[in-house]
Amino acid sequence: MEKETKSTYSTPIAIVIAGVVIAGALYFSDSKKAESPTPPVAAVKQQSTLDQIRPVSADDHIRGNPNADIIIVEYSDTECPFCGRFHQSLKQVMDTYGKDGKVAWVYRHSPIDQLHSKSRHEAAALECANELGGNDKFWEYTDTIYSTTPANNGLDPAELPKIAASVGLDVAKFNTCLTSGKYDAKIQADVLNAQATGGQGTPWSVLVLREAISQDVNDKLDQYVVANNIVDQSGKPMVYASADKKLIAMSGALPYPMIKSIFDTILNK
Repeated sequence: MEKETKSTYSTPIAIVIAGVVIAGALYFSDSKKAESPTPPVAAVKQQSTLDQIRPVSADDHIRGNPNADIIIVEYSDTECPFCGRFHQSLKQVMDTYGKDGKVAWVYRHSPIDQLHSKSRHEAAALECANELGGNDKFWEYTDTIYSTTPANNGLDPAELPKIAASVGLDVAKFNTCLTSGKYDAKIQADVLNAQATGGQGTPWSVLVLREAISQDVNDKLDQYVVANNIVDQSGKPMVYASADKKLIAMSGALPYPMIKSIFDTILNK
């Protein structure tokens, strides 16, 4: 999971002196691997809570049933390598649970400018794909950009209109949209909402549940997290429920087998 260093954060002096961001990953039982948040390069000044999440609406990019039992709200950065792996995992989730309408996926932007200066421009490209082709083209463009970019700011901007052409968009209109800046405010609103809910890096996801989980299910979820050592490098759980048990944080690029176990627990499978 990649960490951001925005002005709304206070940065530890030792890390400023070091001037580096350390990428790390934790290894779990049964050879399953999840990308772990890096050592904190910043701390949120104000208290952040999951209930600050912006309600899912028709303005969101939704893959699957909007009335699903679980809606994954993912905040992501197209140039984050962990996000690229997580994107493939969530596609597997949708193949498993999306077909029967139990799970849906909402994509929101969280570009980390300090690490990936191209990500905001790419986020705008996703919005332009949506403007010109609707929700289906948004997801087709998003899937393509994640499969195309080498990550870590490695995508040539000249590829963006090529991707637009490959998914059947009007390239001239796409380029006009891309340079307009019309989606800057929307992208920034996503970034701020990610931070407000506690996201300090990418990928950061909040599971929005149609019905609160029971205390028994919550206990099973906690037990799974402990048993599989799904914690960050400071020892904090990477998966946890809100006080009302209607929201569940899922931090970092958890691999598909872990996500499946978490979903099966929530769905009482």
